[in-house]
Amino acid sequence: MRQVKLLLGFLSIALTVFALACHSGNGYSTPTVSKEKLNKTKDTNPWQKKELPKTTNPALQKVIDYGIEQTNLTNEYDPAYTSIPYPNGDVPIEKGVCTDVVIRAFRKGNVDLQKEVHEDMKANFSVYPKIWGLKKTDTNIDHRRVPNLQKFFARKGKSLAVTDKAEDYLPGDLVTWNLNDGGLPHIGLVTNLWSEETKRYIIVHNIGAGARLEDRLFDWKVTGHYRYF
Repeated sequence: MRQVKLLLGFLSIALTVFALACHSGNGYSTPTVSKEKLNKTKDTNPWQKKELPKTTNPALQKVIDYGIEQTNLTNEYDPAYTSIPYPNGDVPIEKGVCTDVVIRAFRKGNVDLQKEVHEDMKANFSVYPKIWGLKKTDTNIDHRRVPNLQKFFARKGKSLAVTDKAEDYLPGDLVTWNLNDGGLPHIGLVTNLWSEETKRYIIVHNIGAGARLEDRLFDWKVTGHYRYF
């Protein structure tokens, strides 16, 4: 038992150091250990899949479905800066960061956030965050940074009110959080999987162990709420 405690303590310290190192260099969200290490997946989850309204944009179902499908494909969190093609560039599907879950899902709805963010950022560079000291756009990484996505969605009129009411967060919505007091950003996609226990929809995100489905809408401070479709 003592050895187990020592091992857990060491892992906690190592993950903290790794998280700080990742965040300081690239602007992705910081990986943290999930409350349920390998949480419920598509094949084993206890949640109810709810049908979308008939008036829903057909693209939205594809976005949500592929968000969920990524839990079977992406099993790593890798924040390394990577050169990728443009447009429709991506890192290998088995790895990525929180923003990659959203980017990949949106492409199934025929929205390439790499291209959309780049074009808007290139034309309006001065209004985008200057957190990383960049003097020009970078198609390898701009769309993979949470603050840039927040600015993009806000500029496109896709922002909704941030509330503490679960019923306000619907399938296909995007949610951003601060993971700690230092303002470490994170983003996830609301699915159409419903928890009868907590009366809210399940989030798909990558916070350190690959794409996961988790009931964590209000686990951190919500900083943004967006509805694109």
